[in-house]
Amino acid sequence: MTTTPLHIPQSDPPRPPREILPTMYDLPSENPEDSGLPDEFHDHQPELLSITLKLADYSADNFFTGKDLNLYYNVRHPNWYKRPDWFLSVGVPRLYDDKDMRLSYVVWQEGVNPFVVVELLSPGTRKEDLGEVQPEPGAPPDKWTVYEKILRVPYYIVFDRYTDDFRAFKLNAGSYEPLSLPDGRLWLPELQVGLGVWQGNYKQVERLWLRWYNETGSWLPTPAERAETAESELANLKSLLQAKGIDPTQL
Repeated sequence: MTTTPLHIPQSDPPRPPREILPTMYDLPSENPEDSGLPDEFHDHQPELLSITLKLADYSADNFFTGKDLNLYYNVRHPNWYKRPDWFLSVGVPRLYDDKDMRLSYVVWQEGVNPFVVVELLSPGTRKEDLGEVQPEPGAPPDKWTVYEKILRVPYYIVFDRYTDDFRAFKLNAGSYEPLSLPDGRLWLPELQVGLGVWQGNYKQVERLWLRWYNETGSWLPTPAERAETAESELANLKSLLQAKGIDPTQL
């Protein structure tokens, strides 16, 4: 299907796209014709990425992670969008305009493109995710083209839950180049955080998951793991005090 680019009357001087193009309130946040999530993995894996991410140079209210959210990217075709399984934008407020949860991510409103995009490969999307399809003339470009040529996302990562294949690409001179992943790990120096393949139990499912790690190579904990660690440390402190004849309840 072909589409005609949106014609926007120009003012003198021209007004910025943020003022004249549709906002997230104007654009649809879902399409009834889109297929739903194919399995639980597409829900749990992005959640794990979001709840464990901690950035040294950005506070929690100064970056945004999106999961299965419409990503509008083309000012000439404002209704065109992609729907990444997960993405990260840094240097943007956690809330849209510091006040509202996002319905979609509209790049001409945000002023910042995603820095990392993660796609979870499935049989129905694999070819588009890897840039192996050729769209019809006039049709929206595939995901690979959008991320590489239009949004110029610095890091594009794909993970196949069926084969545990983990691949990463970095933008170099306008094109994606595959990265070497020793021990199934990728360090992102710009963010001072790494992404790797972790064998563990999450949501009562034991398997390989994508997960963030810090500069020492330690996996960044989930909120439940942090609470468990705090509880263990408190119990150890109580035991230490009792060993010295001190009643912790009297402190």
